Amino acid sequence: MNPFTNEEETPKEDNEDNEKQDSSDGILSKIQQLGQTEVAKAPESNIHCLNIIGQIEGHLQLPPQNKTTKYEHIIPQIVAIEQNPKIEGLLVLLNTVGGDVEAGLAISEMIASMTKPSVSIVLGGGHSIGVPIAVSTRHSFIAETATMTIHPIRLTGMVIGVPQTFEYLDKMQERVINFVTSHSNIEEEKFKELMLSKGNLTRDIGTNVVGTDAVSYGLIDEVGGVGLAIKKLQELIQESRPEKDKGSVDK
Repeated sequence: MNPFTNEEETPKEDNEDNEKQDSSDGILSKIQQLGQTEVAKAPESNIHCLNIIGQIEGHLQLPPQNKTTKYEHIIPQIVAIEQNPKIEGLLVLLNTVGGDVEAGLAISEMIASMTKPSVSIVLGGGHSIGVPIAVSTRHSFIAETATMTIHPIRLTGMVIGVPQTFEYLDKMQERVINFVTSHSNIEEEKFKELMLSKGNLTRDIGTNVVGTDAVSYGLIDEVGGVGLAIKKLQELIQESRPEKDKGSVDK
């Protein structure tokens, strides 16, 4: 008992035991979540990394077992990145099977309209509506083994067999084609040819484009990984800075 506070003092041994218990609980949690005891911490950076992973979820909620990127999470992030003065560049990492067309186009348009430099990398795959997102940045990279599937727009659910349905699909497809061709170096005719190709995909029409082919078609700017992408982004950041600030380069 402490005579001045009228409180019971906790033995030193108990405090040490509690600290050890908290430490062991923290390590156990890290192992369960990440499979390792220590996680590398990135230093404070002027670059924000935006992940487009799994299936792009739009107006309809996907089943819980699906790995998804929700557009209502991504859009506020892009607005915050544009407003934050500490963030000078955006790095977009893509490994997606595609998903909701309108949600994907909305994300693409927002990235393309940013005033800050942006670079994308396709890792693993950037399929379907992931293609417009990949080309929406100022410079795009693709890993040598990564692929991009280009195919026509399709609808899920009930389809009414009337001419208006075809016209709606055709107009939506034109939106995608116009965006991709205006934000990359691929010709419109070549993109349509890849999109409508027969025999490339087993049970579908379209084309599966691998890393170096995506660059040769003009769809992606360069083959490369994270190191080259960050280097390019820092170059774009340096170019976008006012003349008086160009002497200070971030390490």
